[in-house]
Amino acid sequence: MSVTVPQVWVEAGGGHDMVRADAIVMLRLDETGRLTAQLRDDAKVSVTLLKGSSGTHPPEDFHRQLIRAVAELADSSGAQLVRARHKGGAWRWVSEPL
Repeated sequence: MSVTVPQVWVEAGGGHDMVRADAIVMLRLDETGRLTAQLRDDAKVSVTLLKGSSGTHPPEDFHRQLIRAVAELADSSGAQLVRARHKGGAWRWVSEPL
């Protein structure tokens, strides 16, 4: 019996790249608001998911919010895309079907 696991993708670096969530092994949110993900591979490649800025920084637990969003979407049907959005002075993760 085959089980189909839905894929969850995370937007990286402003929308031109996407990373499969199950390839991420570590997240780091630094003091500038830059969120990077280390990928599961031998080269220990890191990808910027959210660029830091001098403007409004995401909340200190924004990387944890991403983990929660991915976990919730893992139970959904079909492939999903998760992206960071800043609107009305607040940061949040939004998702959409691919």
